[in-house]
Amino acid sequence: MSSAHKAHAPDRKAGAPDVGDIKEMTFERALKELEVIVGRLERGDVELEESIAIYERGEALKLHCDHLLKQAEAKVEKLALDASGNPRGTEALDPQAR
Repeated sequence: MSSAHKAHAPDRKAGAPDVGDIKEMTFERALKELEVIVGRLERGDVELEESIAIYERGEALKLHCDHLLKQAEAKVEKLALDASGNPRGTEALDPQAR
């Protein structure tokens, strides 16, 4: 068997996406890679097996980006006002309350 037939690294299960590095990625890097994956899938020039693998990696990237966004939202605070409109401190941002 030639080395060209070895599609996966020996420490990974066959067909399993390589997602170990995603946890260390910044939001911007993960989003950029996700955009590249979406572009490749939209063009449709990827073979089925590779499409499945990169789709799974894209899903892991999406989950990581969602997690990082939730962490950032938890850190954002908004100014709280009293009944007269005077600042009384800060409170956690509630993105659902608009």
